[in-house]
Amino acid sequence: MAYRYTIQHHTYTFDTLTTLLAKASPFRSGDALAGLAAADYKERVAAQLALADVPLRNFLLEPVIPYEQDEVTRLIIDSHDAAAFAPVAHFTTGQFRDWLLSDEADTVTLRKLAPGVTPEMVAAVSKLMRNQDLISVARKCEVITRFRNTLGLKGRLSVRLQPNHPTDDPKGIAASIVDGLLYGSGDAVIGINPATDSPAHVLTLLHMLDAIIERFKIPTQSCILSHVTTSLQLVQQKAPLDLVFQSIGGTEKTNKSFGINLALLQEAWEAVLSLQRGSLGNNVMYFETGQGSSLSANAHEGVDQQTCEARAYAVARKFSPLLVNTVVGFIGPEYLFDGKQIIRAALEDHFCGKLLGLPMGVDVCYTNHAEADQDDMDNLLTLLGVAGCNYIMGIPGADDIMLNYQSTSFHDALYVRKVLGLKPAPEFEQWLVKQGIMNEGGTLLPVEEKHKLLQLINQ
Repeated sequence: MAYRYTIQHHTYTFDTLTTLLAKASPFRSGDALAGLAAADYKERVAAQLALADVPLRNFLLEPVIPYEQDEVTRLIIDSHDAAAFAPVAHFTTGQFRDWLLSDEADTVTLRKLAPGVTPEMVAAVSKLMRNQDLISVARKCEVITRFRNTLGLKGRLSVRLQPNHPTDDPKGIAASIVDGLLYGSGDAVIGINPATDSPAHVLTLLHMLDAIIERFKIPTQSCILSHVTTSLQLVQQKAPLDLVFQSIGGTEKTNKSFGINLALLQEAWEAVLSLQRGSLGNNVMYFETGQGSSLSANAHEGVDQQTCEARAYAVARKFSPLLVNTVVGFIGPEYLFDGKQIIRAALEDHFCGKLLGLPMGVDVCYTNHAEADQDDMDNLLTLLGVAGCNYIMGIPGADDIMLNYQSTSFHDALYVRKVLGLKPAPEFEQWLVKQGIMNEGGTLLPVEEKHKLLQLINQ
């Protein structure tokens, strides 16, 4: 059906809900590249006003990609919880925005609502929100997950320790791990992007991480960010694999470009659950996403990049992950041109993921050819800390020497924890105190155990 709105005697017509969503998006280079963006500011405002009048039920009746054509659409429709949706089923998108910002929509209410909202609903309402609105609502959401520690509690900010190395040299990786641990990073996961995806090579890294965690009794989990098929092979070998990782997208075609589908993810999920390696919980999946992935694969199906991104969260939600993060600025300026667009996209992604019930983290990052710098990342990091982001990345010097992009450092994590009064995961915090790395107030201490940790580098 067509949607219309009149401004100053000019009527803007949007032929489909898909078109309306695209035109209502805040401007970003990716949508312009795809020919989906509004022609000018007036058309964008008209689309947002028209979108505000769309009943939420319409998103169930008019899928942005046909049900018969796309398995992600089928997942979204088939898994929709009508009972959870009932309290907001009578709202328009604009009314939904107002309700989300009200005191009635508290933490418990939003947790119950999560199974009842679809990615398109949360993408739509985000397009009607200012940055402060996205922060205010996301802050009310609390999504808690567990494997060997407890992640996502309010007042906590976790860090993925990312010790990447261009040749996967064990000493180089160990040096980065020690560095990160001594700065209080690593409670979300110690996660390595491997330089090669061979099962034998990944197995070597898994044994290395498992030995470190076991030797020092660190209440955390490890992950080698290899393809899901590699992880499956290693699960079958009973490798010390804690989490299965996979990049995912919001359309069936995007996931096909990644070499995956829902059935393969289901197989991997069930396989890693069978290892029973978690001590506190069984959230065993780690997913990464990013606006622009569907467009870069020519698999966006005419859907704007932010709505595609939200649809990826439906895929993640099915598998009860421990961690989800949007690698927000990694794809490049063709999709998010500058710091302003990166900041907006990150706040949208965090909001949408949290509202859908996901444990959202954000890789606060940019590529070297983007119109962004570390000041933009400082701003975003602070905003995400206020918004209650579950975790961020911790990389030596904020410069990933293997993936060649700029992110956040161990020092950045200390900064945002200190200025906002945030703490690591409780079990990890207790370990840091016991090791003499940090006191109970969160201040780093001279490390008496440092010489023991440094022995790892020479092994």
